[in-house]
Amino acid sequence: MSSPATPPSPGPAAGPRRSFRLGDGVGRGLAVAAAAGVFLAYTGAFETGEAPLPLRLGYWVGLMLGGAVWAHACSLALRRHIDPDDRPWLAVAVLTAAISGPLTVGVWAVTGLVFTGQLYPLRALPVLLGPVVAITLTLSTINIFLGRVVQTHAPAPGAGPAAGPSAPFLARLPPRLRGARLIAVEAEDHYLRLHTDRGSDLILMRLSDALRELEGLEGAQTHRSWWVARDAVRDVARGDGRATLTLDGGLQAPVSRRHGRALRAANWY
Repeated sequence: MSSPATPPSPGPAAGPRRSFRLGDGVGRGLAVAAAAGVFLAYTGAFETGEAPLPLRLGYWVGLMLGGAVWAHACSLALRRHIDPDDRPWLAVAVLTAAISGPLTVGVWAVTGLVFTGQLYPLRALPVLLGPVVAITLTLSTINIFLGRVVQTHAPAPGAGPAAGPSAPFLARLPPRLRGARLIAVEAEDHYLRLHTDRGSDLILMRLSDALRELEGLEGAQTHRSWWVARDAVRDVARGDGRATLTLDGGLQAPVSRRHGRALRAANWY
């Protein structure tokens, strides 16, 4: 497949789309953190019950949202080295360890200032570490496993295998690829590479948004960075619990362990 010699085309109506959604990493993390903050405030968790409710809400929700932002930064770094799709529990463990240390220092500083007007003594740090690790472990587990949603698409009933034109995503094909058959969509940083039977090109879009617009095409997400059209699959190689799909034109698409289970259940291979 050839790469474009010109800058990536955004496609019709494509562009940076950074609104927070519950289904996306940042939005989901903030929503879970805010909900946890409200719960901890109302229950007076960790001996904060004697403080007025407004103070508890400000303390817990603010602390949890700040922690969520730090956790998202750690998550971005984690994904460079560990695939949460294939090794979710390792991702949870590493994420918890990376978040908890600096966050404990932040909790130590904020808690002392909010409830006593001054910093706690340093000997309070080990006491705070346990609760921080417990909360971080719980939220990391929730966020990692909430993100493990497998998306598969099939044509609408009666539409037949040529249901592709009904998929909104096809309107995003750059002009030179308009009318081409879509083989696969591959995430590359903030861009998507569209693999077709006429070549490939890039558009600025997130895969999570593309998956919603691909409904109407028969295909599936095979990996956190790949969507594949089912009729483009020509061969499959399996080993070490994973698989690799060979597509039209010799293109190879990885299949992660968790997506592999869904594909096998759908009789892809």
